[in-house]
Amino acid sequence: MFHSFFPKPKLFFATALIWTVIAVAVWYSAGARIGSALGFPPGPGEAHPIIGLRYFVTPDFLWFYLYCFAFFAVFFAAWASLSPHRYQWWSIGGSALIIFVDYYSVQVSVAINNWRGPFFDAVQQALSPNSKVTAAELYGFLLIFAEIAFVAVFVYVLTRFFTSHYVFRWRTAMNDYYVSRWDEVRTIEGASQRVQEDTMRFATIVESLGLSMIDSIMTLFAFLPVLAALSTNITALPVIGEIPEPLVAAAIFWSLFGTALLALAGVRLPGIEFLNQRVEAAYRKELVYGEDDPGRADPLTTRALFDNVRRNYFRLYLHFVYFNFFRSMYGQADNIFAVTILIPTIAVGKITFGIFQQILGAFGQVSSSFQYLVYSWSTIVELLSIHKRLKAFEAQFEGREQAAIERAQAAE
Repeated sequence: MFHSFFPKPKLFFATALIWTVIAVAVWYSAGARIGSALGFPPGPGEAHPIIGLRYFVTPDFLWFYLYCFAFFAVFFAAWASLSPHRYQWWSIGGSALIIFVDYYSVQVSVAINNWRGPFFDAVQQALSPNSKVTAAELYGFLLIFAEIAFVAVFVYVLTRFFTSHYVFRWRTAMNDYYVSRWDEVRTIEGASQRVQEDTMRFATIVESLGLSMIDSIMTLFAFLPVLAALSTNITALPVIGEIPEPLVAAAIFWSLFGTALLALAGVRLPGIEFLNQRVEAAYRKELVYGEDDPGRADPLTTRALFDNVRRNYFRLYLHFVYFNFFRSMYGQADNIFAVTILIPTIAVGKITFGIFQQILGAFGQVSSSFQYLVYSWSTIVELLSIHKRLKAFEAQFEGREQAAIERAQAAE
């Protein structure tokens, strides 16, 4: 699954993580000083954020772009020289590009959140008696939003085009590896499905989930300082009262609660989904044999195989009942949680409408980042089941021991 596309996957991902931690540590400890020494002074900070596209071309942003490129160039050069790989430009270079563009997407959200404050304050003033806010000023704010949004859409379209090719290259790598071992794998149950379908789904889901996870981490780095700065406007939280960094504390608590709730509710789903794919593959395989052999796919055999399909689906439906219940209840509560914790502050009139909108935007970003598992659990279940199938597939032709769930299914 991985070594066909990445060079020495275990070592590669370990060194990538270590190198990323080093890059982040150096950036937050000495990045600003190094940038200033090189002629890239820091920006105005969260207190006076820059509004519009200029936000992306400030000296500290330009320094960040150069900093990222330098760290990537060193990492790529080391792997390309020590362990060259056929797909290294896609697996290493492509992954780095996708991560960098994802960082840009997160910063788009920060730029729009910066825009929310002055725009909604202007709307509030325009709605008050004796307002001096003109229509031209409001149109100007909308034009700024359009500039940010249109550039973001352009980057998004190009990124999706690139990631589509990235996913297909990964699928090609897995396909070539499995097909090269076809004489060994052709007799394995569901071999054709695993080579044709599972490789495609695995590459697509890993890219999507991996990008979502990285997006969540980057969103936290980008929005936690924003949320901490906005916490100075909050007087107290309901029931709890005054605490340090109330918005950050509330976002962390609420998100961890949702993650634990959904993980506990869906803990059995990956195994059931894995067995579901097994029984579907067995039923499909018998029908395919029956197309060419009149002695196959007889009514008794197909009825028994379909009974297995029905039994497993009914069990899956049953477990999804309580999982969907908890997920839906949490989702509905999440819609009003941020407003609920702001009610004491709103009631005493301590924030403007613009700050209220900024808090909702930043809180939603931080909360959704912590809730990565909440929003992705169904996809994670599907990925785990596909991973189990491909891992069992590789274990058979590489002579490794089967997983417990695979041995149990074979015995049955």
